[in-house]
Amino acid sequence: MLRSVFLAAAGSSRMERLISSAPVSKGIVRRFVAGDGIDDALRASRELADDGLAISLDYLGEDTLTAEQATATRDQYLTLLARLKDAGLTPAAEVSVKLSALGQKVDDRMAYGYAQEICAAAAAAGTTVTLDAEDHTTTDSTLEILAELRKDHPATGAVLQAYLRRTEGDCRELATAGSRVRLCKGAYAEPESVAYQSALDVDKAYVRCLNILMSGAGYPMIATHDPRLIAIAEDRARWFDRSADEFEFQMLYGTRPEEQARLAAAGHTVRVYVPYGDQWYGYLMRRLAERPANVAFLGRALTSKK
Repeated sequence: MLRSVFLAAAGSSRMERLISSAPVSKGIVRRFVAGDGIDDALRASRELADDGLAISLDYLGEDTLTAEQATATRDQYLTLLARLKDAGLTPAAEVSVKLSALGQKVDDRMAYGYAQEICAAAAAAGTTVTLDAEDHTTTDSTLEILAELRKDHPATGAVLQAYLRRTEGDCRELATAGSRVRLCKGAYAEPESVAYQSALDVDKAYVRCLNILMSGAGYPMIATHDPRLIAIAEDRARWFDRSADEFEFQMLYGTRPEEQARLAAAGHTVRVYVPYGDQWYGYLMRRLAERPANVAFLGRALTSKK
């Protein structure tokens, strides 16, 4: 129930105004978002890298409606990649890119062109790009653009969402040599016709997808905070005789840092997904939908005078 409430709130401009004007930015936003600008992203990346963690940086913003907005997002990523290289933070830090932020819903050829530029800049900086997954209406376009990008930049990563009914088939298509695939549960409000609705069904789908990726020739990137799924992933890695450099775990910035440290200490690659930028509202609502225990934290922030 709470999950559906927060996913609905993600699209509410009224709720966005309420939360954006509240002291929440001093609490829960700071916990999950590195800050507004590139300097904040670099600071967070340095701290994580010093702790032996890898990083995937996401410049927040997915409601791109004009070519000018898409161009500004491209420019932000090009500057970020140059700064990461200059700071010596690559290859530990890569970037995650939402094609919608590059104008996918305005002109998908423009989004592809801008993504191609970002991939080229990442290669020049000695790092990689992962294309984020979004709602199901963009999946076909995103996977088509991924296939095109991989012709010149084969290390470009994919993201698949286990709660979509189609994802087992997509896993089979993408579990190929050199293919980097991030598997997450999914964080958008989707109809039952395309997505599993119950937590149990999503977990079962995640394990089925995990088995496909672990048994394939690609590089699985296991994005979950669920202790049971982490344990299953560790078991599957042993079952399929995968060494520590043949897969990685991924977690969100501000979520289960002790578990991130434990996995890294055990010899696993752990990549932390670090968002930054001032368009944090939709991202925050999806994080609350994933983990309703954070609601109390949000409530205290909303009522605080400090």
